[in-house]
Amino acid sequence: MKFTLRSRAMVEFGGTAFLLMAVVGSGIMAERLAGGNVALALLANSIATGAALVALILALGPISGAHFNPAVTLLDAMQGGIAWAEVPFYIAMQITGAFGGVAAAHLMFGLPIFFASHHLRSGRAQIGSEFIATFGLLAVIWGCARVHSQAAAFAVGAYITAAYWFTSSTSFANPAVTLARGQRYLRGHPPRRCSPVCRRAIGRDIGCGRGLSMAGDASKTGNTATTSRGSRGQSRVKLSG
Repeated sequence: MKFTLRSRAMVEFGGTAFLLMAVVGSGIMAERLAGGNVALALLANSIATGAALVALILALGPISGAHFNPAVTLLDAMQGGIAWAEVPFYIAMQITGAFGGVAAAHLMFGLPIFFASHHLRSGRAQIGSEFIATFGLLAVIWGCARVHSQAAAFAVGAYITAAYWFTSSTSFANPAVTLARGQRYLRGHPPRRCSPVCRRAIGRDIGCGRGLSMAGDASKTGNTATTSRGSRGQSRVKLSG
């Protein structure tokens, strides 16, 4: 079934909003229940986020491709999965949905809709960590889309859960999330840092996407990736972070 751009863009909005609700809401709940044990709070936060990703990708992937991430949208466009003219609509709805999800999570826990984070995240280690996290995410998505498309949801959820732990930045790996997470909770960062961080993140994600796209073109053997939405103008890459 072919869905209109409006329907797909709205699904990207809703999916990204629910993803941020899961990330932020579980972070708030984990901080409240962990009794000061940061490792336990991060474990709860990572498991909740990974589980939410699996559920959202399985539910919404057949409609929009379940990107929820500008980096994934750019990679999909580079691979010919969606038209470049549709990219701005996807990204705009992802960013809007991210802010909406953060606001909803704060409202659910009785907090101000938006307030500043005090978690400082800067420096070369953070930038390098995000490069690795994003490259790994796009590699997992690209690989699953080419070979095991039905496993993409579980692979992405598992990767993000793990990346919380093996990256010093706790794996933002998503410009929309980076923008929206300038709020105070377990994995936030100060909003004054948000603009430079996001500029680096977007540049890094485009670079990762181009690198994977070029690698894919070089290694094509005539087989085409199969997903639930096949033709041009419909997503070939399923998933997000």
